Amino acid sequence: MQAAIFANGIVDDAGFVFSGNDLIIAADGGLHHCRSLSITPDVVIGDIDSLAGDDIKWLQIAGVEIIRYPAKKDQTDLELALKLAIDRGADEIVVFGAMGGRWDMSIANILLPAEQNLSNATIRIIDGRHEIMLLRTGKEITFHGEKGDILSLIPLGRDTLGITTIGLEYPLKDDILKLGSSRGISNVFIENSATVLLKQGLLLCVHIQKEFEVPKVI
Repeated sequence: MQAAIFANGIVDDAGFVFSGNDLIIAADGGLHHCRSLSITPDVVIGDIDSLAGDDIKWLQIAGVEIIRYPAKKDQTDLELALKLAIDRGADEIVVFGAMGGRWDMSIANILLPAEQNLSNATIRIIDGRHEIMLLRTGKEITFHGEKGDILSLIPLGRDTLGITTIGLEYPLKDDILKLGSSRGISNVFIENSATVLLKQGLLLCVHIQKEFEVPKVI
């Protein structure tokens, strides 16, 4: 099952087609994005400190489930939403609004897929033209896009070993990316898809779609 989560950051683009079987979760203030997009979530979860009385009334009228946590808690609202999605059977999760004006929250949100309790699901963080995913030991990811798209590979925690890429201008074959090195930044699609395989470690993969160029009027 696929789930979509709206967090309380910035949503540059939510051009995503939802099916009737998708689970839609608003992480606290992420409800505002749902409302602006005319999306009714199945669940709102968090400490609900970003919602006003009008929001609560709207949720009650719409029959949306509210799961409220105390303000003093050990997890962010987004982490709670991710765990809820997995508990309810989601194996593919798309997250909107994970990035925003606070660097600490943005970095923490990007690293959430590394949490062991979230490892049973494929998590995609969407931020405008950016798609962010985490690749684990022994796994592979294929990104679909266009020639000229960018793919950056960033090791997390330690050096990543046995990296092989397919469909990129600067290929890697059973190679190593060292923690802190910028070697994996800004590789380029030479096909309409690119695949990354990893033998050992954690690898943050950032797919950046080629920017659409508006035709010039002469």
